This record gives sequence, C-alpha cells and structure tokens, in this order.
Amino acid sequence: MTDDGFYTTGAPIADTKAPSGPIEERWTKRRFEVKLVNPANKRKKTIIVVGTGLAGGSAGATLAEAGYHVIQFCFQDSPRRAHSIAAQGGINAAKNYRNDGDSVYRLFYDTVKGGDFRSRESNVHRLAEISTQIIDQCVAQGVPFAREYGGLLDNRSFGGTQVSRTFYARGQTGQQLLLGAYQAMMRQVDAGNIELYPRHEMLDLIVEDGRARGVVVRNLLNGEIKHFTGDAVVLATGGYGNVFFLSTNAMGSNVTATWRAHKHGAYFANPCFTQIHPTCIPYSGEHQSKLTLMSESLRNDGRVWVPKKAGDTRKPADIPEEERDYYLERMYPSFGNLVPRDIASRAAKKVCDEGRGVGPAGQGVYLDFADAIKRMGRKAVEAKYGNLFEMYERITGENPYETPMRIYPAVHYTMGGLWVDYDLQSNLPGLFVIGEANFSDHGANRLGASALMQGLADGYFILPVTIGDYVARTNDLPPVGEAAIDEAETRVREQIDRLLSIDGDRTVDSFHRELGHIMWEYCGMERTDEGLRKALQLIPALREEFWTRVKVTGTGEELNKELEKAGRVADFLELAELMCIDALHRTESCGGHFRAESQDEDGEAKRDDENFSYVAAWEWAGPGKPPVLHKEPLEFEYVKPTQRSYK
Repeated sequence: MTDDGFYTTGAPIADTKAPSGPIEERWTKRRFEVKLVNPANKRKKTIIVVGTGLAGGSAGATLAEAGYHVIQFCFQDSPRRAHSIAAQGGINAAKNYRNDGDSVYRLFYDTVKGGDFRSRESNVHRLAEISTQIIDQCVAQGVPFAREYGGLLDNRSFGGTQVSRTFYARGQTGQQLLLGAYQAMMRQVDAGNIELYPRHEMLDLIVEDGRARGVVVRNLLNGEIKHFTGDAVVLATGGYGNVFFLSTNAMGSNVTATWRAHKHGAYFANPCFTQIHPTCIPYSGEHQSKLTLMSESLRNDGRVWVPKKAGDTRKPADIPEEERDYYLERMYPSFGNLVPRDIASRAAKKVCDEGRGVGPAGQGVYLDFADAIKRMGRKAVEAKYGNLFEMYERITGENPYETPMRIYPAVHYTMGGLWVDYDLQSNLPGLFVIGEANFSDHGANRLGASALMQGLADGYFILPVTIGDYVARTNDLPPVGEAAIDEAETRVREQIDRLLSIDGDRTVDSFHRELGHIMWEYCGMERTDEGLRKALQLIPALREEFWTRVKVTGTGEELNKELEKAGRVADFLELAELMCIDALHRTESCGGHFRAESQDEDGEAKRDDENFSYVAAWEWAGPGKPPVLHKEPLEFEYVKPTQRSYK
C-alpha cells in the first residue's frame, strides 16, 4: 500500500512486554517477571545516558545509586540548564488530598481521554499508579511544593480535568523538580558512579550485531570527536518542537539524538502528534527566535475572552461586560477555561480567524485576572502567580494586574517520539528512550502537568527496573569491536566536513526559519490534504537547497555554534518530511492533529477509530526512499473510545 509513493506499509508491530491480566496488577506483574542483576554484577555494567533533564537526571541518579556505572552527557554547560527547568505549572499525582473524587483510576481515565484514545492503556495506568510515589520522592528530596495553611501539600486544577491534582511550586515547578534530580545526580558524580560530560553532543549511535552499544559525541568546546561504549544506551533528549523554529522550547532543543538512532533502525512513532499550547505570549515580529510560554496554571483563575464584535480595537477596560465573549465558558460550560490544550488552542484560532483577535496583529486573546483579584485579593494572586506576572511584564511592558494578558497558541510539546515497548526499550535492542523523547504515554494530546510526571516516572521508577532485565539477559556481551566504532566516527566526521565545505550564501537560521514557516502553515494547528501535499513538495526542495547553499563559518576544531545548528537543522529537514507524511496518511482528526476534512458540524475533531486506532511506527528505509509504516493496534478494555466532549 502506498499514498502517491510517499510511504510503504510493512509488517505490524506489537508490544510484547506488556503483561496481561487486570490492569491494576500489570506493573506489579512485570516487576516480578524481570530478571535481576545482583549488586556485585551491576558494578561491572556500564549504561550510557544522553540528557540530564528530569527524565535523564532522575534515571542517571537512580541507576548509579543502584550500582551501575553511568556515563552521562548534556550539551549545556550544566545539567541545571536542561529544558525541564522551563516547565512552570505543576506535576499531576492522584493523591486526592482535596477529597474531590480523584483516584488513580480517574487520572488514568482522564489521561486516556485527554490523549483522544491514541495511547496504550497499560502504560497510562502504570503512569497513574507511580504518580503518587513521585510526590513522596520529591518531598523527601526537599522540593518546596506549595502547602496549605494546615501543612498539607496544595493542589490546583489543570486543563482536561475536574479535580485538583496538580502539585506546584509557584510558577517554577520544573525548576525545583530539576534541582531535586540534579542534586541526586551530582551526589553520584561526587561518589564516582557517574562520569558526567557537559558540553558534549551525541552525533551518532554505535550499533554492533543489531544492538545499541554506545555513542559518538562531539566536545562542543574544542570539536574533539570521542566514542563511549557500554551495555545499553538511554536517550532522554526531549522533544522536537523546534522543527517549527518558533516554539516554546529552548533554542538548543533538537531531534538529533533520536533522529540519528532512527536512521539506525529505531522506529519513530506518531511524529505528527505535536501539541499547541494555548497560553503563550503572542508573536511580535521577524526579529523573534522563540516564543515564551505562560503557564497553563493561569487558566485556573484567569478568564479567556475576546470582543463580541469583529474589528473592535478598544482597550479592554473600555469594552463593557455585555460586549465580551468568554468563548470557552460559552462553548464548554462543564470545563470552561480548563478545557484541554488542543481544544483551547483551536478555539483561540477560530475567534482570531473571525477577526475578533486582539493586539497589534489581531493574533491574540485576553487572559483576564480582574475577577480573580476582586474575589481573592491582589496579594493572594501574587502568591500564586507573582513570578509569572513579573515575567509577562518584563517581556511585554504591560502590567497584568491592571490590564489583561494577551495570549495565543504556540508549539510546545511533542507526543510523538521513538517507539518503545512497555519496558521503554525501542525496537532496536539495547536502546531505551525515556521522557518526551519517546511516544508512549500521551496519545494525540498531552494533558497539562503530565510531562513532569512522565519524565520522573520513567527515570526514577520504570527504567531502573526494566533495563536491569535487559542487562541480565545480555550478560555476556563482548567488548565493542573497532569496526563498529570507526564506522560511527567516520559518519560523524564526514557530515561535519560536508557542512563546512559547502560555503554557500545562506545562513543556517534562514533555512530553519523558512522550514518553520512551512511547518506552521501546513502542518500546524490545522492540516489539510492539499496543504500537506504542498509541504511535501517544498520541504525536499528546501533540503536540497540547504546542502548546496548553507554557509557554516569557522572550523570543526573549535566552539562553533553555527556548526552545531547546521547539524540540527539538517535533521529537522528530514524529520519535517516524515511529520507531514504521517499527518497526510492519518486522515482523521485526533488531539493535536486536526485535519480540516475531518470535523463535525460544531467544528470539533472527528476521530476515525475504525481505521486509525493504532500507533504509526515509521521505519527509515534509507536516503531518498519512502519510509515504511508499521502499525501497532491499540486495544481499549477499560476506557471505551467515545466522542470526546468537554461541554
């Protein structure tokens, strides 16, 4: 089967590690089934971890604490600069401190429903179970979660739920959680159990006899190419949202580690499932290189509205109440301003397309705290959101205590990633993928405050168990041969030399910006058959131009930011094509993937469960060859797929 030659269809794929039986017993069953490595043998085993964010930092710390020798890399100057630090709003856990009806099962249900029934039940239930342990772990590390007057940890609501289950530390939850993982990791560095290499970027995977055995990295300070080998490799390198150029991600966030693994045979799953976050500061001009996220927690107390009349340019204070459209409260009365991110983002786009957007370009909506200040008092609002309000004022020059914030959707998170089984191992043996770098838990749309939950669940609690099973079953792996190492290092050097030799007339950023424009226009909040086909003409042409006209200054034997960016943009130019192919083949709408041809009479996403209830796992077939689609059927025993409604 092909679609105009864009792809071919291969054999189905299955997750053979997921246990059977009652869903609440599956993780316990799997933990009992795994083979164990005794403490003395762990000291003889080396595990390579790429990335030091919440997933990577917690994994490295826990594996080293267990006795393994860990070699860990990050391209930042310090693990504390991992992009997890930017997660502001909170972390979900089914503790039910509020006694408002929450439970592990309700968190499981909300997450499967929020992902528009495109995630695995077994994985999501395990995530909900572990959520309660994560909070205890982080409290023990000293993470300063907000507390109520009586001393219990405080909670707030987030989009897609009707209970308060989100634990938070003002508007800097990711930072505080990352510091907890960082201090646990650095304790192991000090003990000699972790070799830490900051300012090193993974540029290739070493594969021998069909197994991932190591990585090739470049020292970003002096350009030295080095290799490291071990018994298994863990990728914790985050998402690929920067393929859009403008996103809420840190400028260094990239797809290189997972994409290079993909080219060694690791399947890339659901790449078109990208999340558009509804509460970002609007785009302000061509000078801009990234977008700033305002925490979704603001939707707890802020009310979203636009003028009822198109073209109304009055100041918000001059628009009377009866001439305001609180459109989320009107359209979704049960959830109001706390609908899931995909719903809120599309609704904002809709009112702006009607000419009712606010701000200089009409690409914004108001997030108004006047009612909250009146109800709670300014001091209470400052206590909950003060640092977020300060950040907004610094960026925009507007005081959100006195005039409503202006927000607009922006690319934020990627639900797609490398395919993994229940053990978090890719189809390439020995390669484990955790956190946002894998595809496993969020389906077609991530509920707010679930990214931190998944990263820490993977790193602290799941991977240390499941990777031990792999190590125990491959106990007699021989040392990696020179041929496999030389082959990987040669590939890296050849690409660096090729990029430096082009000496064209266009900057790396100009290509990245043009690619981002194509992706936002044709594979952004709304996708169409016609638009995706156009993108699939434009992207290969842009990629061909990149390899003939890009100019990379400097050399490979020094700190060279242009060279770093060029390698990452080269990978984005290949990933972008796969994203559009995935979006073209999935002719339904679900979660963050909205096909204009597949919507109901109210303009809501219309799923096609009969034909698309599967994970799309794509295999790299080689340069210039169409990718191969492998389908993993999704089965729902506990949460039956229904039309998702938040009304």
